[in-house]
Amino acid sequence: MLEARLQTQQRSSQNGQETSLWSSGFGMKLEAVTPFLGKYRPFVGRCCQTCTPKSWESLFHRSIMDLGFCNVILVKEENTRFRGWLVRRLCYFLWSLEQHIPPCQDAPQKIVESTGVQNVIPGRAPGGAGAGQVPSHVKREVQRILGHIQAPPRPFLLRLFSWALLRVLNCFFLNVQLHKGQMKMVHKAAQAGSPLVLLSTHKSLLDGILLPFVLLSQGLGVLRVAWDPHTCSPTLRALLKKLGGLFLPPEASLSLDSSEGVLARAVVHAAVEQLLVSGQPLLIFLEEPPGAQGPRLSALGQTWLGLVVQAVQVGVVPDAMLVPVAITYDLVPDAPRDTYHASAPLGLWTGALAVLRSLRGWGCSRRACVRVHLAQPFSLHEYIINARSCWGSRQTLEQLLQPIVLGQCTVVPDTEKEQEWTPVTGPLLALKEEDQLLVRRLSRHVLNASTASSAVMSTAIMATLLLFKHQKLLGEFSWLTEETLLRGFDVGFSGQLQCLVQHALSLLRPHVALLRVQQGDLLVVLRPGPGLTHLARLSSELLPAFLSEAVGACAVRALLAGRVLPEGPWELQGIELLSQNQLYHQILLLMHLLPQDLLLLQPCQSSYCYCQDVLDRLIQCGLLVAEESRATRSSCSGS
Repeated sequence: MLEARLQTQQRSSQNGQETSLWSSGFGMKLEAVTPFLGKYRPFVGRCCQTCTPKSWESLFHRSIMDLGFCNVILVKEENTRFRGWLVRRLCYFLWSLEQHIPPCQDAPQKIVESTGVQNVIPGRAPGGAGAGQVPSHVKREVQRILGHIQAPPRPFLLRLFSWALLRVLNCFFLNVQLHKGQMKMVHKAAQAGSPLVLLSTHKSLLDGILLPFVLLSQGLGVLRVAWDPHTCSPTLRALLKKLGGLFLPPEASLSLDSSEGVLARAVVHAAVEQLLVSGQPLLIFLEEPPGAQGPRLSALGQTWLGLVVQAVQVGVVPDAMLVPVAITYDLVPDAPRDTYHASAPLGLWTGALAVLRSLRGWGCSRRACVRVHLAQPFSLHEYIINARSCWGSRQTLEQLLQPIVLGQCTVVPDTEKEQEWTPVTGPLLALKEEDQLLVRRLSRHVLNASTASSAVMSTAIMATLLLFKHQKLLGEFSWLTEETLLRGFDVGFSGQLQCLVQHALSLLRPHVALLRVQQGDLLVVLRPGPGLTHLARLSSELLPAFLSEAVGACAVRALLAGRVLPEGPWELQGIELLSQNQLYHQILLLMHLLPQDLLLLQPCQSSYCYCQDVLDRLIQCGLLVAEESRATRSSCSGS
């Protein structure tokens, strides 16, 4: 008891010192930071007007921009049908009981009797079965593969898990914000009768648990989540399948001439088709988790998306509504270990113990904020029709680059005709080359929309300032927020500048040191070590907002590199004239050099349109000044 009392006194004294440190360092009266430019807040997440013009018009109205946000994890007495003091103490439990969970029957018999599975069975049963009959050993094998893919969701387990998750989320996060206007668009798309397919970015292993909870609380039913089987142990996979999870069987990645692989792919196709016919929403992660080696676009996510595209193309369902989704955190709760690089998958008890340790060490002072972004839904059928009509003639990568390598041509080829470098695995191999290209371009298109709709959190801005420009945090924080809003990106915070800076630095406290200097100011010092990598990962969330300027600045630097002496300082002597064609050439070279999943260009956008957009950004920010030359050719002067 004495040791516990001493520890409590030490914690209270540390908290008091930290409070006095904040009050002494930020005692001045500061202005408020609002996520508005004038009277308007950027509404992000509109679908592509070129590829899906009908969806762009039908599922949006300007009135939904003013609906504001709601906190999904804020559950009170008013969110239940009951009233009283006991209800106020049991509101989480009563709320979970009142959630509408429609029956989800996976219908294994219909999957066995589907056309795709029936076409494969004759090759698996050479004789002994009558016409229209399924041999018992083949039926058992189909049921085994189907059991590896999914299981019927359990309503009682879903309610119990929702209640426990609601309590855990309230301990981890201050709020989980969701725009009501975005949710209204998704409800309107669901009422059209087509199944919903949510295509999300991937920031944490928590995404696959948090997003189904959010959509269940908003009345969209049980969300079927396509998980990566390599990150979960068999026990955890069994639990996630009862909560609505889907897993790709290992036989589906076998070669095309393997009989086991052909049967597994047929069962996966039939399971996805039955899921879409029943109208159950599906969640697919199109992005690899943070820290994963290789391309940013997930090969597994593209495989699941290819199954949906093929189901629409063959007419199993007339259409499907695709919803780009993004989720951003102030700070992701610490994982028990580097899950995505560990040799062993995450186990059920390992995850449970990690949650308990996090709840013990997280503390109320480090609770973060979360934003869930639902972009405007669009029709998959409409996209397929418009995308195929806009492709035109395509050339292979060898045909494009061979004349340049041989010196026969000096013109850089257009990037929108370039082949993709994303590896093709799993059932995506069974698709035609044209369908594979369609899935890859659609994945890039959706990931572009998800990234553009993601809000920049306060920790990302603070990490950027600490790494690159941390002399005057207060003034620069407000400036960087305004620059982010000017580029059409939303931010996930608002309030007094003092409170925002204090909140961001408190979340980043393990990676920085706060020192009191003269006149009551605070000096923020970065701690050496792995914390710098963590800050760099947080600051990368600002990259999409300033990517065009970064590409343009690299192109300008490349042109000016030949005009500056190698041993001399990098200083311009007066005004430097740059040709617009030379800038276009350098930008196109950078577009070929940089990975496509880093640039995230829309496949419907021409490379030269992107070059002009980069040039306009450089002129807008004042780095270049456009002038007309004497020969009436456009040129730019570097300033």
